[in-house]
Amino acid sequence: MSDVAPFDPEKMIRTLSRHRVRFVLIGALAARLHGFPRLTADADITPASDKKNLEHLAAALKDLDARVYTESVPEGLHFDRSAAALARATMWNLVTNAGRLVIAFMPSGTKGYEDLASGAEKFEAFGVHFLAASLDDIIRSKEATGRGKDEDDVVILRALKRLAK
Repeated sequence: MSDVAPFDPEKMIRTLSRHRVRFVLIGALAARLHGFPRLTADADITPASDKKNLEHLAAALKDLDARVYTESVPEGLHFDRSAAALARATMWNLVTNAGRLVIAFMPSGTKGYEDLASGAEKFEAFGVHFLAASLDDIIRSKEATGRGKDEDDVVILRALKRLAK
């Protein structure tokens, strides 16, 4: 991959689905599904961390030609995309042939996949069914980061929640 590929959420979600990866879409892309107005240039997911799912995720990452993203090497650095390697970190910041992908096994303010999946909402996009974090869980996670941009997002997300009632 010589250039960073543009963000292609359809390709990303279809590839994860084709490989039967169990995940919850989180972050700004999940928030967009709830009406959040800010655009995003990446996908954030929380996958199940059992061995079988990590094997599915590893296969999907190979299809996506995933590499570790760094600012100094934006096209990414090669890494061992095996299930065992994926299990060694709680977060992966990647660049793929479908754009940027952040894998967060334990997003701020959550206990991971089971916690998020229990309240997640089912969505269908691109002919694929998948889970996206609930508005409450997105707010909970963004509040826990302590980052300024997330605090700004929470104000908008809370307003969306009030409007949805």
